[in-house]
Amino acid sequence: MNTITLNNGVTMPQLGYGVFQVPEAETREAVRNALEAGYRSIDTATVYGNEAGVGRAIAESGLPRDELFVTTKLWNSDQGYDEALRAFENSRKLLGLEYVDLYLIHWPVPELDQYAESWRALEKLHADGLVRAIGVSNFQPSHLERLGGDVVPAVNQIELHPYLTQVEARKYNAEHGIATEAWSPLAKGGALLADPVVRRLAESYDRSPAQIVLRWHLQLGNVVIPKSVTPARIRENLAVFDFDLTEADVAALSTLDRGERTGPDPDTFNVH
Repeated sequence: MNTITLNNGVTMPQLGYGVFQVPEAETREAVRNALEAGYRSIDTATVYGNEAGVGRAIAESGLPRDELFVTTKLWNSDQGYDEALRAFENSRKLLGLEYVDLYLIHWPVPELDQYAESWRALEKLHADGLVRAIGVSNFQPSHLERLGGDVVPAVNQIELHPYLTQVEARKYNAEHGIATEAWSPLAKGGALLADPVVRRLAESYDRSPAQIVLRWHLQLGNVVIPKSVTPARIRENLAVFDFDLTEADVAALSTLDRGERTGPDPDTFNVH
């Protein structure tokens, strides 16, 4: 497993397992399968409603805590200083963990305009040793500029795939020492995995379309968190560290950019 070193010296697996839209009843088994396959990074969130399932799977795995990297996120309705502190404590209890490796503000929610206060709370959690690294999710450069505080986010988790390459956001993140993490790295499958360029490369490398796209992410330096509840797919998504795409093939995938989102626009998503 490749790792990256965050701006505060904490190391993070470059490929993790995401549990977005995994029902709570299925989460324990899905995470168990992922851990048995070799994943050591698990990404959840308050709004997913499955933190307890993640926690149970971790507790039953028998793996040393320091071998695992657990991420969760602050939901929009919990933004604000005191609210964020309470929300984190609830997440920590559901996960059954003494500390969380990475805690993210899930969305900027510009209409609410409380993410700077929320960030102050995350800085306190970090200073108190309850979180090893803090970051944001779905933040545009304009949101990051207004974040303030004393700690630079370690991670910005954004929607990112060959149909939405996020060149400007990735550039801003890199210039400020912020790691870019891709959610929906396969664009929910479908059209992207059936794209002629992806299909051609899959045949050329004797790999699945998903493996080709995940390898593209890794070679760009992105952290990725693919999600599947199918054991075979869980294992397949992890088997991407034994081959390399050529520079030309990485570039070919990057030219597929359509500016096409599968999720909300952070500038207008104001659900709270």
